[in-house]
Amino acid sequence: MASPSTPPSAAPRRERSTPSLRERFDAMRNLPPFLRQIWQTSPGLTLASLGLRLVRALMPVVTLYIGKLIIDEAIRLVGLGLEFESLGAALREGRLDSLLWLLGLELVLAVGSDLLGRLVSYADGLLSELFTNASSVRLMEHAATLDLEDFEDPDLQDKLDRARRQTMSRMNLMSQLFGQLQDAITVVSFGIGLLVYAPWLIGLLAVALVPAFVGEAHFNALGYSLNHQWTPERRQLEYLRQTGASVETAKEVKIFNLHRFLIDRYRVLADRFYLANRALARRRALWGAALTALGTLGYYVAYGYIAWRTVKGDFSIGDLTFLAGSFRRLRQLLEGLLVGFSQVAGQALYLDDLFSFFEIEPEIASRPGALPVPRPIERGFAFENVGFRYPGAEHWALRGLEFELRAGEVLALVGENGAGKTTLVKLLARLYDPDEGRILLDGRDLRDYDLDDLRANTGVIFQDFVRYHLSAGENIGVGRVEAMDDDARVHGAARRAMADEVIDALPQGYEQLIGRRFKTGVDLSGGQWQKIAIARAYMRDAQVMILDEPTAALDARSEFEVFQRFKELSHRRTAVLISHRFSSVRMADRILVLAGGRVEASGTHTELMAQGGRYAELFELQAAGYR
Repeated sequence: MASPSTPPSAAPRRERSTPSLRERFDAMRNLPPFLRQIWQTSPGLTLASLGLRLVRALMPVVTLYIGKLIIDEAIRLVGLGLEFESLGAALREGRLDSLLWLLGLELVLAVGSDLLGRLVSYADGLLSELFTNASSVRLMEHAATLDLEDFEDPDLQDKLDRARRQTMSRMNLMSQLFGQLQDAITVVSFGIGLLVYAPWLIGLLAVALVPAFVGEAHFNALGYSLNHQWTPERRQLEYLRQTGASVETAKEVKIFNLHRFLIDRYRVLADRFYLANRALARRRALWGAALTALGTLGYYVAYGYIAWRTVKGDFSIGDLTFLAGSFRRLRQLLEGLLVGFSQVAGQALYLDDLFSFFEIEPEIASRPGALPVPRPIERGFAFENVGFRYPGAEHWALRGLEFELRAGEVLALVGENGAGKTTLVKLLARLYDPDEGRILLDGRDLRDYDLDDLRANTGVIFQDFVRYHLSAGENIGVGRVEAMDDDARVHGAARRAMADEVIDALPQGYEQLIGRRFKTGVDLSGGQWQKIAIARAYMRDAQVMILDEPTAALDARSEFEVFQRFKELSHRRTAVLISHRFSSVRMADRILVLAGGRVEASGTHTELMAQGGRYAELFELQAAGYR
């Protein structure tokens, strides 16, 4: 076991270079499909958000201009030298009517702006929730189409992890894009005001803000590169966090006193990630402060110019206030737009992670014009020189595999670990396709049949079956989702798997939530879970049944009873079972002995014992353990 100071992530990994300026601009191509997805999520909320922002965008310049009029009116009244005995007298004389009207209008605008802001947040919040839900559903739907081989690829696991993060975090990009549009409209309105008074101030703004924009764009790209590069380590951190604090691992963590090891491993990885982020954040802060200072300098140059024109008498005090405020707001808005554009370009790079995941196409899919699975299967399956090698593996998991699985036959697969038993049944269920040779079903290549129909006719329970934190009835019903509400079918599947006695003992029977994840859940023993999982296979009522070590947690007697029942219920069904207990597999019609990915022997229990080969040797070794 590696020490905490040398986590697996210390090994060299592929570095992702900082995206070039062209790559960042190219990533902007992700924005149109992103916006289309937002529109498809809810056209009404999208229009509401944009419409409200359009109105709100014009309010700052209108408010500032009314402020100018208020100041000018107040100065005009002061210049008249009027003397008012009291506020009431001033109001009765009507001398303050214009000022009060302007103040009231500014109050309405202030309240209206706040209300519009809250409505925008409300619309964005609803749209964000709907988009996150829709994206998550799309992610799960696409993941369901991918090959099993894809999920065993660490690179795809990283890509899936990044895509999953984007479904939860990209809606701030929507708010930012819409906000950019709102700010752009506000900038145009302020820009028109400045052009009327002093056109050259616009040029000064641009010169002052470009360095800040370039710096922000550079550090956004560095941030994306860092996050992309550290995807494997983030997945390790999540794994360590889950392992160190979950009900599934609690027993071993306590017994082996693993908590300190896991914490140390987590701390080493987390500290390394923190230091990398801190170094980037420090550089970003220092350069950002220096570049922003240029924008501040530009503002005060313009401010001084406006003040000088006011002293000369070219501008009124109200004009001074309006122009200074407009320039300050325009500078802030332009700076925000430029920085925001850089951030949008950076976030568009993250959209690559999401859209590139959706671009992954499965290799295992139904061909055009695929055939339905024969009902019933007449002849069965034939493996013709089948070979399969896992991606990146040097050795073949299966090679030169030749045998038949006859219709209605119960076939047992035996062999030592790594002999290729589980790989064989995965090929049979078309979770993989052979790299060599072919598998025939009733004389036709397995790839000629409709994939969904093939799997609908195949019931498989693997040794690492899933323990769903659902009700007992739903745990069985997932074996055929479309019949989950068919109580008679669910109960029948439970009886066939001898899981009915387990369920009858639960406080709420078939409605009882099982598993420890939720408060009202009741946990089951390993053997009880396995009976539930076997019932799941019976729920499918498929033509082909495959049990891959599903009874490992059962005692010898219970396993024998399960397999005896399986043998009885497999009448006229094609069945494959894998077990290390030779006393159970001997009831099969035929036994296939695998070694090194090849068929070494085939026959009944009696025939194989008579041959005196590997099967007889393994049987005797196991039998000796019971003497």
